[in-house]
Amino acid sequence: MRGALTAFFAILLGGVVAIAYAQDIKPDRAIKYRQGALTTMSWQFGMLGAMAKGERPYNKEEAIRRATSVAELSKLPWEGFGPGTDQGAPTKAKPEVWKEPAKFKDLQEKLMVETAKLETVAKTGDEAAFKAQVGATGKACGNCHDDFRAK
Repeated sequence: MRGALTAFFAILLGGVVAIAYAQDIKPDRAIKYRQGALTTMSWQFGMLGAMAKGERPYNKEEAIRRATSVAELSKLPWEGFGPGTDQGAPTKAKPEVWKEPAKFKDLQEKLMVETAKLETVAKTGDEAAFKAQVGATGKACGNCHDDFRAK
């Protein structure tokens, strides 16, 4: 009984520590997190772009795998743009991210919609539709970069 009670309190304490840690994420960690997610998404999308441009051979299975990754990754970086993350580590995020949050949120949502479409189109194996959707997805990325990312 005593061992079970000790284990219960250890788990409870671990949960409390995890919650406290999650609530006290330092800006530099959030910046690194979002940069990591965006860099990974960029890598995956870059391979899709190369396929769409004919720089890499089109491969349906690879397109599906990478498009699925891009769609999932497009959901991740946004929590890394919280209050105070405009500084704390080197970042290319412009101050407009925090000055125009509604517009930034709108562009995030548009990107997520386009990446979901990319995943759907990749699964069809229609190379022409895939190429067109890569273009639309790239435009959604670029729209956000134009307004919210320093060159």
